[in-house]
Amino acid sequence: MGHAGAAAAAVRHLRPVPRPGPAQPLPRPELRCVRENERAPVEQGEFRRVLGNFASGVTVITAPAAEGEAGPAGFACQSFSSLSLDPPLVCFMVGRASTTWPRIARAGVFCVNVLGAGQSELCRSFAVSGADKFAGVAYEAAPVSGAPLLTGAVAWIDCTVHAVHTGGDHLIVVGRVDALGAGGTDEPLLFHQGRFAGLDVG
Repeated sequence: MGHAGAAAAAVRHLRPVPRPGPAQPLPRPELRCVRENERAPVEQGEFRRVLGNFASGVTVITAPAAEGEAGPAGFACQSFSSLSLDPPLVCFMVGRASTTWPRIARAGVFCVNVLGAGQSELCRSFAVSGADKFAGVAYEAAPVSGAPLLTGAVAWIDCTVHAVHTGGDHLIVVGRVDALGAGGTDEPLLFHQGRFAGLDVG
């Protein structure tokens, strides 16, 4: 089974995708850490508020159009991290209800575009659903995957889907790094307490 087949199998394992026709979003899983008659240990709003104090970089995960699809796929992602040096692995987290993830899974490959401080509007355009996210966006093909490499990204990581794990209401997608590069002159775009921020180390 090829890498694209393995990724698609991971999606089918979580919820079969009817064929033919467009991929269906994964349902929000009924996963609870407490029983119905118990109080949740952490209120969701407080969880978001406290975790919002952790500043993160901002990326756009892209994938080439899989067979039968009209164009490439992509979404804005804060939950990205390096994972392993040997072998070189990275990971990102995506909601199980995402309509973009099944398209990335079918492609079996993806490119992580690390956004620069001047690309907040680009980030917002990839954070919406149901629109043509690539309209007016300049990009070229990443060298191995062919996924969109966005113009102006401060760094890029070209990957093959290596593994997919469940993590509550999200999936943990592990990618094997096939190529990467940096060259943007901008500072990285940061997200902190619900808004974009700059890098101030003075």
